[in-house]
This record gives sequence, C-alpha cells and structure tokens, in this order.
Amino acid sequence: MSAGATARRAAFVAALVVALTVVVAFLTFPVVAIFVRSSPGALLDGLRDPSAQDALRLSLVCTSIAAAIIVVVGTPAAWLLATRRFRGRSVVITLVELPLVMPPAVAGIGLLAAFGPQGIVGRPLGDLGLQPVLTTAGVVTALVFVAAPFYLRQAQAAFEAVDRRWLDASRTLGAGELRTWLRVAIPVARGGLITGLALAWGRALGEFGATLMFAGSFRDITQTAPLAIYERFATDFDGALGLSAVLVSLSAAVLLTVRIVGRGAVVGGVRG
Repeated sequence: MSAGATARRAAFVAALVVALTVVVAFLTFPVVAIFVRSSPGALLDGLRDPSAQDALRLSLVCTSIAAAIIVVVGTPAAWLLATRRFRGRSVVITLVELPLVMPPAVAGIGLLAAFGPQGIVGRPLGDLGLQPVLTTAGVVTALVFVAAPFYLRQAQAAFEAVDRRWLDASRTLGAGELRTWLRVAIPVARGGLITGLALAWGRALGEFGATLMFAGSFRDITQTAPLAIYERFATDFDGALGLSAVLVSLSAAVLLTVRIVGRGAVVGGVRG
C-alpha cells in the first residue's frame, strides 16, 4: 500500500473516530447530567414524595398490564403475518407499524376520536358503561397503542426466521399447527419474542403524549412517571431528576436485557 493510500486510510479512520466521539458525547451527556446535576440525597428525597411513588407504581402496573395484553394478542397476530401470504398483507403490516412513526399528539387525538365519549367505538362503549377516557384503563389503552408495534415487528421477524424444515418435521410427526406453534415455533423464536417484549415494555414505560391527551394526569389514577416528571420540573426539579433517574435505570436494564437475550439466542441458534 502506497504512502498516499495509507494516509487517506488513516484520515478516514480518524474521521470515523471523531464522528463516533461526537455521537457518544452528545447522547451520553444528558443521561449523565441527570445523575450528577443533583446529589444522591436530593434525588432520594424527591423519590420519597408519596406522589412520586404513586406515579412509579402506576407506571409499573399499567406497563405490565399493557405488555401482557400485547403478548397475548400480538403473538398469534405476528405468527399469522409471518407465515401467511394474503391479499392486502402489505397494507395490514403498514397499518400495524404506523404508530411507530405517528406523533404522540396525533396518537392521543386518534385515541380520543376512536374511544372518546363521542368516538367511533367510544359511544357504544359508553352505552355499556365502559369509558376508558381519563381512567387507568385509558392509560393502558394508550400504552398498548404506542408499544404494540415494537413487539409485533420483532415477533414477526423472529417467526420468519424459524427454519421451515423444523415446522414441517413437526407436522410430519403428527403435530397439528397449534401444537407446532406452541412446541416448536415459539421456543425457537423466544429470543426475538423476549427482545420485542423488552422493547415494547420500555416504550410503554416512557410514553407521555398520547397518555396525557387521552387519559389526563390525575394522581394515583392516570399520572404515570413521565407525566409526574412533566408536572414537577418547573417547581421541584430535584423530584423530577429523581424520577428521571429511576426511568433511565429501568430503561438501561431493558436494553441490557435485550442484549443478553439477543446474544443467548444467537448462541443457541449456533448450537442448534
């Protein structure tokens, strides 16, 4: 390699390093600032506020319920999308993934138009005495809407990656499609399913805009941790920092889980 080529390669590598340094610094400083902006004692004092504890508890409960609903309904839906080819499939996938790019305010308006007192579905629900707006059920509804596409997309990809020979072998041995799905497809795709669940859970934990517009922000009813942070940042910045630190820690735990599960799935696939 000539001296000129070596110099160009070194310059390119240096540019890559600079770009990575800028990206890491820009994305890391705000996260680090949450923990160093205030003392640990002040952060803990903020978390001792009963309203902060209520918000965290409500976030964890609603997020867990939403995740359970997403898994129960989303897993068979993802299997259908992954294994069937039908007219309009691309349109269905686009509709399922649309909330991924929908602005939170638009998501909130859409939920109100659909499930609000005068909404398409909300009016008949109201006649039955079921109205999710401004209730805890409304929080769960908003979380499912914004988080479900993260699970569905990952689950569909995981099912599509399952070796079809294993499914055919299961059916050849006499297992029906349901048993094949439960005993072969889901265990093989479990790494991707768990990853999708972690991503959906993390998205639901941080949801703000759609929840605020659809369910409001009422303590111990609809005020989740992100809404409590928004309420506090102007009057109790340390309290907002404390809640933010908890959410950052939980988000980091989710990402770590995704990496560990993904690595385990790869290793398991290689051994298989």
